[in-house]
Amino acid sequence: MIIDLQKFIASERPYWTELEGVLRDLDRAPLRRMTLPALRRFHYLYERVSADLARLATFGAERETRTYLETLVARAYGETHETRRAGHRLRPLHWFFAVFPSTVRRHAGALRLSAAVTVAGCLFGALAVMLDPDAREVLMPLGRLLQHPDDRVAREESALDDELEGSKAQGAAWYMTHNTRVAIGTMAMGATWGIGTGVLLFYNGTLLGAVAADYVAAGQTRFLLGWLLPHGSVEIPAILLAGQAGLVLAGAMLGRRRRMSFKARLRAAGPDVVTLIFGVALLLVWAGIVEAFLSQYHAPTIPYAIKIAFGALELVLLTVFLARSGRKAECTPDT
Repeated sequence: MIIDLQKFIASERPYWTELEGVLRDLDRAPLRRMTLPALRRFHYLYERVSADLARLATFGAERETRTYLETLVARAYGETHETRRAGHRLRPLHWFFAVFPSTVRRHAGALRLSAAVTVAGCLFGALAVMLDPDAREVLMPLGRLLQHPDDRVAREESALDDELEGSKAQGAAWYMTHNTRVAIGTMAMGATWGIGTGVLLFYNGTLLGAVAADYVAAGQTRFLLGWLLPHGSVEIPAILLAGQAGLVLAGAMLGRRRRMSFKARLRAAGPDVVTLIFGVALLLVWAGIVEAFLSQYHAPTIPYAIKIAFGALELVLLTVFLARSGRKAECTPDT
C-alpha cells in the first residue's frame, strides 16, 4: 500500500529511468550479448517496475505515470521473451566489425595456444636449418625455396614486370584458394580432438622458421621482410585464427563443459567456429590479393622499405581491429 504517492514516485523513478536506458541501448544494438550480471540487473528492474505498476493501479489520478510504466513493462516483457535469432538478420558489416573480433577475443586462450604451437614449430625449423643445412631439402618442398637465397634474390630482382603482369589475377586466385584450403583443413582437423590442428600449426611454423633462418643466414633479411610482410602480416594471423577455430572445436569435443551432452557441446561451439573460419576466409582473400599484386614485385620496381612499411601497417591495423573492434556493442557488467 502506498501512503505517500509523491515520495513513492520520487524514490522509484531512478529505477524506471535505468530500465528505460537499458531498453534504449537494446534498441540501438539488438544483436549484442548481455553479460550475466547485466541480465540479472535487467530482470530485477523489470520485476521492480512491474510491481510499481501494480501498486499504482489503484490511483486513477496518476494515469500518465501508469501509461509510462505500462510502456516500460511491455517493452521489457518483449525483450525478456524475445525469440528472434541474430542469424535471421543479414548484417555483414556488423558481423565483420563486431561479431568476428568479439568471437576472437572470447576464445583468446585457444588463440594463444595456436600461436604457441606455431612459434614452437618456427623455432624447430630455424634450429634444424642452422644446425643441419641439408635439412632444408626436407623442410622446404617448394621448388623456388630450395634455391639458395642469393640466387633467388638475383633472379627475382632481375625479373621484368611484364613477366608478372599477365599472371597477377591468376596468382591471386591461386593464393586465395590454396591458403583457404590450408585454413579450413587446420580448422577441420580439430575434429581429431585437436591433434591434427596442432600438427598442421607446428608444420606451418616449421616451414616459416626454416625459410626465415635460411634467408637471414644468407644476409637477405631485407628481401625476406619485403617479400613476406605485405601478405604474411595478414596471412599468418589468419592461419593462427584457423588454428583457434580448430582448437575451439576440439574443446567442444573433449567436453570442457561436462554437464552438456556431446551434441549440445558441438551445437554451442558451432556458431563461433563458423564465425572464425568465415572471418579467416575474408582475411585470406585480402592476403591473396596483396601477395599477387605487391609481394611478388621486388626492388627496384617497388622499394623494400615501402613494402615493409605497408606490411607493418597492416599488422598494426589488424591487431587493433581484433583487440578493439566491436567492444561498444558488448554489454559491460554493472558496477
